[in-house]
Amino acid sequence: MADRPLSFVTMLGSLRQGSLNRVVANALPGLAPQGVKITSLPSVGDLPHYNADLQAGGFPPLVREFGDAIKVSDGVIIVTPEYNYGVPGVLKNAIDWVSRLPDTPFAGKPVDIMSASPSILGGARAQYHLRQSMVFLDALVLNKPEIIITFAAQKLDVENGKISDDATREIVTKNLEAFAAFARKHGGSD
Repeated sequence: MADRPLSFVTMLGSLRQGSLNRVVANALPGLAPQGVKITSLPSVGDLPHYNADLQAGGFPPLVREFGDAIKVSDGVIIVTPEYNYGVPGVLKNAIDWVSRLPDTPFAGKPVDIMSASPSILGGARAQYHLRQSMVFLDALVLNKPEIIITFAAQKLDVENGKISDDATREIVTKNLEAFAAFARKHGGSD
């Protein structure tokens, strides 16, 4: 059914209120194609540090909330900065917790990855690092069009929380259209 409604969740890899990536994540609902609803998961910073001893006592409620939201969604959009050529620790921690839930929520789940950075590489290395984890989790990652926003401080209006560059808004919109088609093709939620 090509026009069935879709529901995506965003997972933000940054904790900073003035984050360039937060601007991108917050702009997504307004750029989504018709019939696509995008909501945010709770902050990855609210999860405890992964610890197998803590898991042995039962999964924290917020971990289950993350997993349940991912499981029932039609897809996950991960928006992340790059820290030291890789994924921020808080994002990796969230993924590690969710990966340990029964019936791994990421397995078979369409995933879209976006990054923004003031640098010339736009967070590309974090995206490739994240893709490695998604392979292990058996997620279905959209390949193109990639959203790697270079020189993001010139393209994003942090003060007003919007994507100020027309070309960037256009490619993000095209990405969301492609992700909707990808999610419809690959089944989305159970």
